[in-house]
Amino acid sequence: MRSIQLQKILRTIAACGLVTVGITGCTSPHDYFQNGLKVGPNYVTPDAPVAPKWIDSASSQIKGGNDDLSKWWTVFNDPVLNALICDASRQNLTLRQAGYRILQARAQAGIAFGQFFPQQQFASGSFTQNGLSKEAANRSFIPQRFYGQWEYNFGLAWELDFWGQFRRSIESADDQLEASVQAYDQVLVSLLGDVASSYVQLRTLEQQLANLKKNVELQNKTLSIAKAKFDGGLVSELDKDQAQSNLSQIEAQIPQVEINIRLANNRLCVLMGMSPEDLGKRLGQGAIPTSPVDVIVGIPADLLRRRPDVRQQERLAAALSEQIGIAEAGFYPAISIIGNVGYSAEHFSNLFNSKAFQGSVGPSFQWNLLNYGRILNNVKLQEARFWEQVTRYQSTVLQANEEVENGIVTFLRSQQIAKELAVSVDAAQKAVKIAAAQYEGGTIDFNRVAVLEQNLVTQQNQYAQAQGQIAQGLIQVYRALGGGWQIRCDGCESSTTIVGQAMPASPKP
Repeated sequence: MRSIQLQKILRTIAACGLVTVGITGCTSPHDYFQNGLKVGPNYVTPDAPVAPKWIDSASSQIKGGNDDLSKWWTVFNDPVLNALICDASRQNLTLRQAGYRILQARAQAGIAFGQFFPQQQFASGSFTQNGLSKEAANRSFIPQRFYGQWEYNFGLAWELDFWGQFRRSIESADDQLEASVQAYDQVLVSLLGDVASSYVQLRTLEQQLANLKKNVELQNKTLSIAKAKFDGGLVSELDKDQAQSNLSQIEAQIPQVEINIRLANNRLCVLMGMSPEDLGKRLGQGAIPTSPVDVIVGIPADLLRRRPDVRQQERLAAALSEQIGIAEAGFYPAISIIGNVGYSAEHFSNLFNSKAFQGSVGPSFQWNLLNYGRILNNVKLQEARFWEQVTRYQSTVLQANEEVENGIVTFLRSQQIAKELAVSVDAAQKAVKIAAAQYEGGTIDFNRVAVLEQNLVTQQNQYAQAQGQIAQGLIQVYRALGGGWQIRCDGCESSTTIVGQAMPASPKP
């Protein structure tokens, strides 16, 4: 009997709700049913501006297929780099912060899910000893002046999700959770790129330092020749002084390169979640990482699924879309079921007697009338936030395209630069040897030797930079394509341990 009455009440509430949707709301009855009994718009992935192909797609070095970018750093075939990547992915503190933000978002999603069920649930109990005044009005109706009262109650209040605001809150929280996972992946992608970039920079500087030291040896020999010729009266003091000036100029460059090496070393330490220390013994001696001559980049549209930051911005747009429906629910009455059951007795021994039972249950509604200006402006606020986020998403896609294009052109053109500089360095080395021999034989003056030696230093440094730039360009391409985040799922294997003071592992999604 009671269930039949409850069904009638709910049908009446539903009928009144449908009338309310048709009269006062922003959502039509058709859209209300189309959206799964929820007011407000359903989210649709926004359009994103992507080019049909890369600018250098005609190059034979640019491949358009789909490649596995999950461990892109292995293309350099450098076990030291592999070890650095593994250590950083386990120990980096910025990555750990992103992991804890995922835990926060997961807890928020759990809170939102709990709001779908009875929002207020409570149990209460009490005992009071009461005394009534004998001088109060109507005191003749007080049969017992002093008495005790035992109470035990359980109550709940359940606002029904008639307009979908709680379901949309759950969906919004889930979108936020997914966005936090994508943010973690983006931190991981950036981290791996930074580690590889810093390592290439360190190896490039080490090569430049080696070049400078070789040039110091070379110019020391030239200075010795100039001194010998001066002591023999064959040349003026000018040759000796110019040779000494050139040598000191090269020696002065060495400390600056050593400073830059230390800065790159310290940067690697921080990326691996450890205090700065000298990594020289652990890294050992190594050449600038050698890159393959071509790279598989797919098509620009692949960025929408590959790049974690693009997916993060899209999920944030989805979360804000749900907020519009939540705001629109304010136009409609909040329909609730409120219930309370319990026991009340003067003596504790009778508290749970069937005669001591008391309770109430029934529907109610609360409608914020005359607040439509505030509610409407709240809807407009959420819509503006949503479209701002859509624009941010589209801007992120554009930036992703730019970063890939920048990496591609750097990778391709740096190979051409390195090729020409290799020829230039080889020719410069031969020219210096010939000039030194001719100067020692007295067939040319010292000025030509000095110019050739200075040119050799410049050419060698530029060649080292070009070699490093090839690797940096390829790293930029892989970073811009969003590769490497899969390491959190697949793990990282390395036969080399770089870091001695290991930090606890970062929390994973």
